[in-house]
Amino acid sequence: MQTLDALNTTLRSYLNPEQTNHVNRAYFFAEQAHYGQRRRSGEPYVTHPLAVAGILADMHMDHQSLIAAMLHDVIEDTGIEKVAIGEQFGPTVAELVDGVSKLTQMEFGSLEEKQAENFQKMALAMAQDIRVILVKLADRLHNMRTLGVLKSAKARRIARETLEIYSPIAMRLGMNSVRMEFEDLGFKALYPMRAARIDAALRQARGHRKELVEKVRHQIEVTLQQEGHDVAVLGREKHVYSIYKKMKSKRKSFSEIMDIYAFRIIVDSVDTCYRVLGCIHSLYKPVPGEFKDYIAIPKANGYQSLHTVLMGMHGVPIEVQIRTQEMEDMANNGIAAHWLYKTEDHSAKGSQARAREWVQGLLEMQQRAGNSLEFIESVKIDLFPDEIYVFTPQGRILELPRRATAVDFAYAVHTDVGNSCVACRINRRLAPLSEPLQSGQTVEILTSAGARPNPSWLDYAVTAKARSNIHHFLKYQTRDDSVALGRSLLDKSLASFGSSLESLPAEKLAKFLAQQRYDSLDDLLEDVARGSRLPTFTSQQLLSGLQDSQLQQNNDSDQPVAICGTEGFMVSYARCCHPIPGDPIEGYLSLEKGVVVHREQCKNLVDMRDHNERRIALRWDGAVEGEYRAELRVEVENRRGMIAVIATRINSMGVNIEKISTDDKDYQFTYVNLEMLVKGRVHLARIMKRLRTINHVRKVTRIKN
Repeated sequence: MQTLDALNTTLRSYLNPEQTNHVNRAYFFAEQAHYGQRRRSGEPYVTHPLAVAGILADMHMDHQSLIAAMLHDVIEDTGIEKVAIGEQFGPTVAELVDGVSKLTQMEFGSLEEKQAENFQKMALAMAQDIRVILVKLADRLHNMRTLGVLKSAKARRIARETLEIYSPIAMRLGMNSVRMEFEDLGFKALYPMRAARIDAALRQARGHRKELVEKVRHQIEVTLQQEGHDVAVLGREKHVYSIYKKMKSKRKSFSEIMDIYAFRIIVDSVDTCYRVLGCIHSLYKPVPGEFKDYIAIPKANGYQSLHTVLMGMHGVPIEVQIRTQEMEDMANNGIAAHWLYKTEDHSAKGSQARAREWVQGLLEMQQRAGNSLEFIESVKIDLFPDEIYVFTPQGRILELPRRATAVDFAYAVHTDVGNSCVACRINRRLAPLSEPLQSGQTVEILTSAGARPNPSWLDYAVTAKARSNIHHFLKYQTRDDSVALGRSLLDKSLASFGSSLESLPAEKLAKFLAQQRYDSLDDLLEDVARGSRLPTFTSQQLLSGLQDSQLQQNNDSDQPVAICGTEGFMVSYARCCHPIPGDPIEGYLSLEKGVVVHREQCKNLVDMRDHNERRIALRWDGAVEGEYRAELRVEVENRRGMIAVIATRINSMGVNIEKISTDDKDYQFTYVNLEMLVKGRVHLARIMKRLRTINHVRKVTRIKN
């Protein structure tokens, strides 16, 4: 149990006497405030804030964080208010205590909505002062250490939320020691039998391995001393939860996981790291592709180290990590080490900068999320990265999760770049936006002023920032598109009765909206666009109070609606007939999909004759934009390389082939089916003309249905 004397011993090692006295004063303040309160274990309540302060003191946190740790439950559990704390300990401490107090009701095992709302509060508090989350993590760590006194169901719930939320946050902030303890304590509470079995196997294996581990450690140490390097070589223990995760994810047995021997070498400078690496590689053979330089390119949480895997004596694989003492402290305490190294050291500043950048990203996600549930799902995605490192054309390094695509890269550069992205180049070659990126690639994003995010991007975008921005854009853009389309459809229908939305009396329109339970005209127009209300019937309802003669439909005013290609997601193009600009077209008002554009002679449209009230006259606008899907069938002689010749000819015209397939007609001829993006009938005609000039091409036709 942490005592005040033990805490003071730690504090005197790095704080000045005045700061130590402030922390002591906070302890006595908390002791009085919590007088008479006891923990479930029966101990006085003040033992908890004292233990939390002790955890932060071991990380060498500043005195304000320690005072906040002492007082973190005072506002919530006693009658003392924030103002009183501010008068006693200053406004900074008061804000810290208030920030942590807002988080004490975080019960992630309860209703999802409450979980998400409280997590939003945490993001906002972290944005004010990053130390809020450090105090909260220390608070949670002491609660995890004392789980044994709780009922099994509650202990399991707390363990699960720790593994799901708090452990990944500790990892993101680079606090490896806290993360490992969270994981082991959470695992033992959640799966006690599994933890006990692995722990027993680990102790047994440690006994068998002891001699070989010591032999390898001694050999490394002697070799480095002979080269004049004064280093510390430590055998690195795997912890129970990481062994369990590896066994589960890689489907390996315990013995296979434990076959690898791990060591950590602590040196005095960055220069020595690389010199020691050379010595190690001359002692044992390095395994190709297993070297990682996290000093030159630190991880997202500021972690720095050299990692290499070697083939040691008797063919035993050896993992080695080489780092300085400062890097070791950063690896264990992460952003907390910023308060330990208050120098011009770039690693310390980098660690804090990365943490603040992550918190800023949380705020941006929170602002763009539709609701708190959507926000917490985005954060959970963001908390489990397995990083890759890619370059911009200017040489800037960006860190992304594994399986990230060019869409994720575009949003990582800037939200506007992501929203206007149309294509990408990976290592100077054009590539699909859906292609997963690899470490070391250079990615260039091609943008267009009129481009918009595509709903299909959600199938392969993996970063929380990309997904939340796409959702945000689609949500608001889809509504704007729907309202505009609904206005156009309803105006067209009203015109057939000799009226228009503008000419309708305002009071009549308001009365109709109230009767139909619409909050605004935009809500009505959105339903019309989505096909939930038919324009003709809606027009008749709106005009029902007028003279019957005025309700006679005027077919002369039934002008087709113009399609210009920029209507957005409430206008789609039928896959059965692939209409393109220049084709005679007609529309069908589909439930939820809005207007589906068909070619006039499409057999599916003819089959919809029983629903003529949903058919809409359409025409192409003179300034139509965009690219549209078209299908060609090319009949060719059976000769080697004909598909490559056809594809090359089409690519030379700057046309994207979306899909290519073949059907054998007979032993002499083959059909090549092409699906491509074209600008219109004239463009398609030029492509067909070029294809007909290829030797051994017998016939080129457009697939119409």
